[in-house]
Amino acid sequence: MGFREQLEAIKRQDPAIKSNLEVFLYPSFWAMGFHKVGHWLYNRKRFFLARLVSQIGRGLTGIEIHPGAKIGKGFFIDHGMGVVIGETCEIGDNVLVYQGVTLGGTGKDTGKRHPTIGNNVLIGSGVKVLGPFKVGDNARVGAGSVVLREVPANATVVGIPARLANEKNRQEYGPLDQIRFPDPISQELNQLRARLQEMEDKIHRLEKKESTDENL
Repeated sequence: MGFREQLEAIKRQDPAIKSNLEVFLYPSFWAMGFHKVGHWLYNRKRFFLARLVSQIGRGLTGIEIHPGAKIGKGFFIDHGMGVVIGETCEIGDNVLVYQGVTLGGTGKDTGKRHPTIGNNVLIGSGVKVLGPFKVGDNARVGAGSVVLREVPANATVVGIPARLANEKNRQEYGPLDQIRFPDPISQELNQLRARLQEMEDKIHRLEKKESTDENL
């Protein structure tokens, strides 16, 4: 990903940027530059040099990207401190990641150990995505979530462990919104509460009918 693509990605994803020169102040810009060099070396089996470049980038930016990770166009890490991206991670185009995110493994898998992130995905602050599964295109992962299984395309997941949220008004929120996510546990409780009320009403009607029949 070249300078112009990085600039456009940052301007598109971060409304705080005021001028083109500010791109040089973004850790994401430098982290992706180090990754580009490290990934080039990794693909040529210069593994030590690749990891050396990666570790230098980590020390300067606070973002650790393994040189083996495959990253698409328009990738942007907002703030960036504490982000970790594993060796076999694959990331699609136009993905937005916030600080404190881990795209890692469970420690039990071999071969493909890290997640595959689809296109146009938003991953909120502090999220942990652990394992060799896919987060589908246009998915959103709410801040602080721990994702341990596949996320369907266009879905929103929140919580620990992450659960699917039923969104009715997603179009009202902007693509950068990582706060106003539905709470799936609250939704389930509301459904149970509604079902309980329905059963209580039915029992009340049956008792009333039985009382009327006895009076007759």
